[in-house]
Amino acid sequence: MSITIYRARRIRTMNPARPLATHVAVRDGLVLGAGSLDELTGWGAHRVDERFADRVLLPGFVEGHTHLMEGALWRFVYVGFHDRTDPDGRQWPGARSIDEVIERLRAAQAALEAPDTPLVGWGFDPIYFGGGRCNRADLDRVSDTRPVGVAHASLHILNVNSAALAAAGWLRREIDHPGVPLAADGLPTGEMKGPDAMAGVAEVIGMDRTALAGDEDAVRRFGRLCVRKGVTTATDLASPLPEDAVRMMLRVTGEADYPARIVPLLRLLGQPVAQAIARAVELGGLSTDRLRLGRIKVVADGSIQGFSARLRAPGYFNGAPNGLWYTAPEQMSQAYELALAHGVQIHTHTNGDEATELALDVLEKALARHPRPDHRFTLQHCQMADRAQFLRMKALGMAVNLFANHHFYWGDEHYRMTVGPERATRMNACRTALQTGVPMAIHSDAPVTPMGPLFTAWCAVNRLTASGRVQGDYECIGVDEALRAVTLGAAYTLKLDSEVGSIETGKRADFAVLEQDPCEVAPAALRDVPVWGVVQGGRVFEAASQ
Repeated sequence: MSITIYRARRIRTMNPARPLATHVAVRDGLVLGAGSLDELTGWGAHRVDERFADRVLLPGFVEGHTHLMEGALWRFVYVGFHDRTDPDGRQWPGARSIDEVIERLRAAQAALEAPDTPLVGWGFDPIYFGGGRCNRADLDRVSDTRPVGVAHASLHILNVNSAALAAAGWLRREIDHPGVPLAADGLPTGEMKGPDAMAGVAEVIGMDRTALAGDEDAVRRFGRLCVRKGVTTATDLASPLPEDAVRMMLRVTGEADYPARIVPLLRLLGQPVAQAIARAVELGGLSTDRLRLGRIKVVADGSIQGFSARLRAPGYFNGAPNGLWYTAPEQMSQAYELALAHGVQIHTHTNGDEATELALDVLEKALARHPRPDHRFTLQHCQMADRAQFLRMKALGMAVNLFANHHFYWGDEHYRMTVGPERATRMNACRTALQTGVPMAIHSDAPVTPMGPLFTAWCAVNRLTASGRVQGDYECIGVDEALRAVTLGAAYTLKLDSEVGSIETGKRADFAVLEQDPCEVAPAALRDVPVWGVVQGGRVFEAASQ
């Protein structure tokens, strides 16, 4: 096959043995080598491609915690607090109060023809409105006959109106469920916390995870978004992966012009643990280059800003009761043991430090029974972990993927309301992870926050809140360290670092094509570096054409 040698203004390879280059040779979607033109001509007959001559190449960014729902949710109404850009590049303004949320839903309702068609908003987070809560009466102002729901930005809480509660069978008194708070009249407030409480109403309003998993248009929109952000490998971190959705993803990602490698993780929820592990093993055998299957996601607790995360003493700063266990400790223990026995990698969502402690305890016991070198069980978010917990992660061979974006979006709220000043300054402790030797990635958790590895890197480098405060300068990391976290670091957590994450001989020809060198701009400008597009598996995709 023919050889193409791309010339660039600069190539930052993430290969410590050869960190900089001016040319990279590609054949059959693989890197032959990176270096000077003279060094690469020895590979044989070639053509030199000059289109990147004034641009900078980095390894294609690896988004180690995101969701294909980032593509699916745009069919609903965006009601988040912050301005947001959709996969087609359109800007959507934020809704800055509950009244604005209600008005936006009312405006969207006018376009619905059938009176019983559900109406759904997403991105909602009442913590920005002084910590108040949304209840069924608020959403009844939109409609008291049509099912109406709004998903929180965290996707761990769903608020619904009376019609949705009634349709799901929840509009009744004397419900005893930790995820269903009750109003003074004994009926549910309409705020449904956690997967058990959300499941029935989510199906009523059309936000069922199984249905969303099979959204072909969402997979295509997600691929376009990856190109715009320089991402060549991205996870779908928690999917039910029904048979029809897997067939669809195999077909779509197998198309010649699909621009990203997708790594879906099977969500451990609602099925026996042994069945889930067996399903993960089966899915692993279906993997292709652009659809990597066979991993499992466990969700231990909820979200900190939703007060559903599990915190150790002294608990929440504002005195809120402790959060919820989404996966029972006994079930997590069984999952870890069976996964180690069958060689299945587990990624575990732990927002609160009590949830992180549980994961560490469970893995320590499971490894004693089923030793497995290089298991790379990874803690996702892991926002509240302290140094002692990072040292335990290192000893147990774990990796961590920290939620760096959280400081910008919720840092001020964490400081004044959820966990208080001291713990807020240590959240998402990137510097501590590096100092203790824990393999580290950073992520967006899109659609919880917008996908954009350069923005995520900016968050880890600067740790600025939305109000402009530096929150925990001790935990700031350098630009080079942040860029490694969104390339090789994330690839390591997925056991893909032998294939992607750096530009060197034998790896996939996956590049992020940038208009500026992120190591030459001021750290404060890192998020503003323009992305031209990507090279994915040797195929060129320009963001402007998506």
